[in-house]
Amino acid sequence: MPIRASSALAMPSTSLRTLSCTLYRLGIKPLALQSTCLAMKNKTCIQKSSPTPKPPSKLFPRHEAYILEARRLQKKYSPQIHIIIAFEAEFIRPSYAPLVQALFDASPHVDYFIGSVHHVHSIPIDYDKATYAAAVAAAGGSEERLYEDYYDLQYDMLRALKPRIVGHFDLIRLMSEDPGRDVRQWKGVWEKIRRNLEYAAEIGAWLECNSAALRKGLDEPYPGRIISEEWLKLGGKFTMSDDSHGIAQVATNYSRALTFLESLGVKHVWTFERKNHPEAGETTKAELIESGVPLSEFRRNFS
Repeated sequence: MPIRASSALAMPSTSLRTLSCTLYRLGIKPLALQSTCLAMKNKTCIQKSSPTPKPPSKLFPRHEAYILEARRLQKKYSPQIHIIIAFEAEFIRPSYAPLVQALFDASPHVDYFIGSVHHVHSIPIDYDKATYAAAVAAAGGSEERLYEDYYDLQYDMLRALKPRIVGHFDLIRLMSEDPGRDVRQWKGVWEKIRRNLEYAAEIGAWLECNSAALRKGLDEPYPGRIISEEWLKLGGKFTMSDDSHGIAQVATNYSRALTFLESLGVKHVWTFERKNHPEAGETTKAELIESGVPLSEFRRNFS
């Protein structure tokens, strides 16, 4: 069963072990552990959804420690659970692309990364209402223009990184005045959304069905219905994500997210399997095999 556990970087090794055991009890066997990639800005690093920068010396060692601990657990628990090691790549501006690629290339243990956008005009758009308002102001005071800028930056990310998975595609709506708005009414925004979806489909990327949106009070997962329907028209695939930031959030609202996918006519969610697991990834990166899991089979764990 596919699942993405987010921000594993923030968990101590004991929590990573607990996470692995928790998922095994849930019957979730393919598991993508994923840390939040750190983005450099003026010789500092910015953590996801945090306006407070921290120096690289404080953060990059934690990233390396996460990878080493995840690899240890990957080998230790391989008979019971299929752990995949990944990170979420923050993309504040195009100049960050080399950093992301360097982090990915630096370790054979890392299987893939997720491409995400959390900042527009270098301002977090999912932190709180006040910070979101600052992003709107930076976009000229227009929320419609902020949406356009968000999807333009996302397009830059897609072209520069070509990620295997696109994180929370429409995160921009979380703090917006009307998260449930029909974005097709904003012609320029909708054109950019369709452009991004088409490019993601062209490069073979998947979108997350990200249940964190439900945990944060939205009515639909990321992406919402209108965008999800357009993605499916393109033959796009979904993988599941809880975007959890701790053990208590693992698989939160998966039942509701699955009901949402069923209402769209989705029959499978997708995950990766590592060829020659767990030996692969010791000196060279493992080959990833795409595997579809019937929604009916996945739901049995969350009834």
